[in-house]
Amino acid sequence: MMNEMELKHLERRVDELLQRLTSLKSENHSLRESQAALLAERARLIEKNELARSRVEAMIGRLKSMEQE
Repeated sequence: MMNEMELKHLERRVDELLQRLTSLKSENHSLRESQAALLAERARLIEKNELARSRVEAMIGRLKSMEQE
């Protein structure tokens, strides 16, 4: 059977683990929010890049047609 000292040590250890669990849950939540924000930013930048590409291609097309005239 556990003596008083072993029981206190076990209680402290359980408390430490619970604090660590809370900390990790909070960190995980924060990381998931950051990941979602970064994915949204990435999607926005990809869309912006595609728009710029389309505009450049349209300008190139207009320049080529001007050369042929």
